[in-house]
Amino acid sequence: MSLFGALSLATRSLQTQRNGTEVAGHNLANVNTKGYSRQRVAIETALAVPTELGPMGTGADAVGIYQLRDALVDRQIVNETSVRGAYESRQRALQFGQAALGQQIDRQATGAEGAAAASGVGGQHGIAEDMSSLFSAMQSLSTSPTSVSERQVLVIKAQSLATQFNQVSDRLDSLRTSLNESLASDVEQANIALTDIAKLNEQIIAAELGTTGKANDLRDIRQKRIEDLATLVRVETTANSNGSVDIAIDGVTLVTGPNVDDTLEAYDAGGGQFLVRTLTGGTALNITSGSMQGTIDARDTELLSIQTDLDTLAGTLISEVNTVHSAGFGLSGTTGEDFFTGTDASDIAMNGTLAGNPSMIQASGVSGAVGDNSVIVQMAQLADKQHGALINQTFLESYGQTVVAMGQALNGTNTQLANQQIVESMLLRQRDSVSGVSLDEEMTDLIKFQRGFEASAKLITTIDEMLEIVMNLKR
Repeated sequence: MSLFGALSLATRSLQTQRNGTEVAGHNLANVNTKGYSRQRVAIETALAVPTELGPMGTGADAVGIYQLRDALVDRQIVNETSVRGAYESRQRALQFGQAALGQQIDRQATGAEGAAAASGVGGQHGIAEDMSSLFSAMQSLSTSPTSVSERQVLVIKAQSLATQFNQVSDRLDSLRTSLNESLASDVEQANIALTDIAKLNEQIIAAELGTTGKANDLRDIRQKRIEDLATLVRVETTANSNGSVDIAIDGVTLVTGPNVDDTLEAYDAGGGQFLVRTLTGGTALNITSGSMQGTIDARDTELLSIQTDLDTLAGTLISEVNTVHSAGFGLSGTTGEDFFTGTDASDIAMNGTLAGNPSMIQASGVSGAVGDNSVIVQMAQLADKQHGALINQTFLESYGQTVVAMGQALNGTNTQLANQQIVESMLLRQRDSVSGVSLDEEMTDLIKFQRGFEASAKLITTIDEMLEIVMNLKR
């Protein structure tokens, strides 16, 4: 090899060490960039040249820049991200549902809340306490059936209970509407992510066209957007030879390379039950996980069950109390009036006629016998009656079971979410061990390439001195 050949070798070495320094610096700059995968410069021995002594090396070349990624771990993270998204949205929905009830499980309540606490709820002033107060007021009136003041107290207690039912029903209706809006918002965000992924596919194809290298930074961004999409809905990915990735949901391909073939929409499947389908194809999707599915599951299972149970409880209360009350007689002999109006929790109300004139409350079982209390006693005894419509439970037991079921569902979801976060955390740590930037490692590489650059520069200086000596030989 000539001195000029050696000079070319040193120059190539300078470029190689510089490339290594730039890659290490790029890694250090992105040490806090979420979703970034560390990169490495691929260095290979340059082609040897034949000499009289045999093939002689010509140094080293930087032949590419590759990122450290584990495709299997990435795929698992995408899947587990969808599961976590479902649990998180389900948890939020159930927390709102519990707040709508206005009561939680509390077996320690005492005093005036004792009857409610016995059924597993308490600690707040809600339906359980108002229901207990209503039957206590009936019991008090039975001891003094001609008392106008006791009748006024009964009216107040009945109105308070009806208001509680109405408010909880309104909250649950509002929550259902909010969950539908949340679903629509998730669909909108998913469509944005699909568009972003298609654009990134296009950029990656263009960047990698005609080269052997990879558009590493663009691939990192695309992976992050895929994981964002997976938080919303379970996705299936297929890698293509041109560097792009196809995206499908429930077997329906939505992104093919740089093209968005279809998008999503939330639609009313009937009765306000919003679900998800493809916009152009109109294909209903079974999305299985992601925040969309968590929202749908909570809305159509626990929250729907609460609403149904609440309506059944209110309807049974209306029917049972009215059946007994309508057969009684008021202080002036009136009869046939219902105690409550309405059919369920949304419209239950104290009969306005009785509320305006408490003397019309039909406490007596005998016409003209104003001191008789047989009807109001029967009404008070309804508190301890096991009702067939409530699966042979009392009113308080039925409501307590509703509150307990909500608490158990939320507690179960909390546990599942905690377990899922552990699984995902383990996978993220596993990915970080492969793809994460290590400051110590990058600083070591930086020093290594720096020293290599210095040595290459020294080689050039040495060759320059040798060339000068050769030139001086001719003088």
